[in-house]
Amino acid sequence: MPSRTPEQLSGAIRRAEADTSVAEFGTQLSEILGGLLSAYNARDAQLIRERLDDVKHHLEGAIEGTTDQLFGGSVAKHTYVDGLSDIDAMLIINDTELVDHEPATALERMAHILTENLHGTSVWHGKMAVTVEYPDGMQLQLLPTIRTTQGLKVPSSQGTDWSRINPQKFQEALVRRNQECAGKLVPTIKLAKAILGTLPESQRLSGYHVESLAIAAFKKYDGPRTTAAMLPTFFERAKELVLSPIRDRTGQSVHVDEYLGPEGSSERTVASHLLGRVAKRMRNASAAGSTAQWQALFDDQE
Repeated sequence: MPSRTPEQLSGAIRRAEADTSVAEFGTQLSEILGGLLSAYNARDAQLIRERLDDVKHHLEGAIEGTTDQLFGGSVAKHTYVDGLSDIDAMLIINDTELVDHEPATALERMAHILTENLHGTSVWHGKMAVTVEYPDGMQLQLLPTIRTTQGLKVPSSQGTDWSRINPQKFQEALVRRNQECAGKLVPTIKLAKAILGTLPESQRLSGYHVESLAIAAFKKYDGPRTTAAMLPTFFERAKELVLSPIRDRTGQSVHVDEYLGPEGSSERTVASHLLGRVAKRMRNASAAGSTAQWQALFDDQE
């Protein structure tokens, strides 16, 4: 075996050290992301259910028709992030005259009833949902859902009409894509929501929108099935996908991203820039082998 020159030996040592450094960085990054996920998952699921049951109890009888509780959104899909994203649940209101009125009527009535009965909480409503905030910081977002002969309907993003929705189909689409990604899509969504949750509220994407972008971003994905690899991929692909309204077969696309306006709108351009900026910070952090720079992505930026 021919002997190597001192320069060749020195180069081999440097390459070996670099390989070791990269491996150590990858291990440390995986540990950090795993620790964050453990913290986000440490939510009292029983308390969530008790509070949703309490909400249902106060609304029943006060609103015409029966009220059924459907764990839609982040509760059913396990994509909620403790303290950073909404815990959204649908409240199905059956046989009610509310469908003949604008959603604001249902939202105002729900908010008034809950304000009167849930003492110690803060209650308000937007165009689509009623939010209840508890003293411990937990927030529940309650989406009034009307059961009609055409199916379930929820407030549109503009709040002026009711939009048809198929939450089961949306959930099935997410479950299917998560299975295709070896169960790593849902954790990736949680981490993406956590990062986006640190931005000023006016710059955040809705939870449903993030999930819809993820379903599209990982279609036919053939990269590594790890959160460390998939998280940057999400932001890289989402920055392009967000520029156009989402069109898919889930039944959710009717209203999932209407709030950003038409294709190429200034709102979509801003959202794309923000997603791209996060992707660039991830690339730079990985290139520098800096777990501190990665950790900073999850720190409050408001």
